[in-house]
Amino acid sequence: MKTMTNVKESIFKELVNQIISNKILRGIAAKQLDRYLYSTITDIFRKQSEQEKLDQYYFSSSIVNRAKINLDRGIIKPAVLTKMVKVFVGDNYSPDKYNKINPIKITYMEKYGDYPPQFLVLSPGKRCNLNCTGCYASADSSDEEILDYETVRRITREAHDILGNRFMTISGGEPFLYRSGGKNLFDLFGEFNDMFFLVYTNGTLINKEIADKLAALGNVTPAISVEGWEEQTDERRGKGVYKSIMKSIAHLQDVGVPFGISLTATKQNIEILLNDEFYEYFFDEIGASYMWQFQLMPIGRAKDTRGMMVTPEQRISLYKQWIHLIKDKHLPIADFWNSSSLSNGCIAYGRWAGYFYIDWNGNIMPCVFIPYYVDNIKDLYKNGKTIADALQSKLFKNGRDWQKSYGFENPEYKGNSLMPCSIRDHYLNFRQNIITSDTKSGDEETMALLQNEEFEKLMDDFDQKLQDLSRDIFHKKYLNRDLVENIDLE
Repeated sequence: MKTMTNVKESIFKELVNQIISNKILRGIAAKQLDRYLYSTITDIFRKQSEQEKLDQYYFSSSIVNRAKINLDRGIIKPAVLTKMVKVFVGDNYSPDKYNKINPIKITYMEKYGDYPPQFLVLSPGKRCNLNCTGCYASADSSDEEILDYETVRRITREAHDILGNRFMTISGGEPFLYRSGGKNLFDLFGEFNDMFFLVYTNGTLINKEIADKLAALGNVTPAISVEGWEEQTDERRGKGVYKSIMKSIAHLQDVGVPFGISLTATKQNIEILLNDEFYEYFFDEIGASYMWQFQLMPIGRAKDTRGMMVTPEQRISLYKQWIHLIKDKHLPIADFWNSSSLSNGCIAYGRWAGYFYIDWNGNIMPCVFIPYYVDNIKDLYKNGKTIADALQSKLFKNGRDWQKSYGFENPEYKGNSLMPCSIRDHYLNFRQNIITSDTKSGDEETMALLQNEEFEKLMDDFDQKLQDLSRDIFHKKYLNRDLVENIDLE
């Protein structure tokens, strides 16, 4: 006899299949799936505030709504999406994913005392064909720093077999430039065809051949970087880049590969990002299926462009805009500093349901935006260790301890979810309680920032101001467990 979870999962998958394959019934199935998501996510027994549940529902509902729209428009091909769903809506990605722990993760838990992270971000190469102002990776065309293909392959195999991951994010540098030993990332995507890959790319190298390969694979989605309109994108990324991106998007549309937009909020584009027109254009006109929003962090090349960072006041405005966009506009957007209600807080440090980062030198970091490490993957392999050993360092454990004390899975206390980032929003605590004596950095200047009083004041002033601005919003919206909001599911 099927358990209730098995029945719910069967219903979920059947509705997803109807949306993809049955154009006549797609609208009905989408409405049924929306009701199902609302019921599942807002379940009274889930230990989250009502506003957190609603945020998660709005976002999930927006994903379904946008998939339906793009399927109807032919921007996504059913055959391509079917391949993706077989991976992406597998064991890890049903609505009950937090209640379903696969045997690999149970084995990990028994050995290490905690469940493994859900995914990792891997930057296999630093080289990039662009030279963007404020790049967190400080990448350019002259960089030849890469991980050899066999190391990349082993990392992916261990993520698959030891951590139980079925999702991986690839970043850079520019991922589509990666070459090693006659291999490129398409070799990796093909071998690990039961995994789903999200690739952060500047988009300029996606020609017809690459688009065709992505469609044939069906387990990769590119997230293409823009900075706003053409003027802002070309100003930061180089003249002609925006037009090149639009040509690449046309190739993806022709073969029906879902793609997203990635952007970084700065003082230079903040007014654009607070205007609905920008989002409506990229979703309704250009056909994006999702959007990831970051905020400029003072690391990498950005340490010299701190004046571009958004202010605490602007960050609050971006939060309000995000809520408006997922709730009122039904647009699937996540802001990695303002959308922590989707993930129960900071997802760094290899946290359960979170992630960690490995760069082109093999340095294993808590997060893309925390440029510090203890272990290097190449050194671990030389000493007969695995990727899992890096997650047991004191640096990573300190970070996870802070996450738990700050409210992740803590029914007794919940920290301000509008300030989830351990380094951006709690810099003094990061310095005093998370960083360790054996922590290293890839360059001397970044390491020296830990002792820089001016930098410390910059970060702490931001944190204190953000606390003052966000406290009332957090208390009113996210600590009110009795909040009830009427949702029209017709």
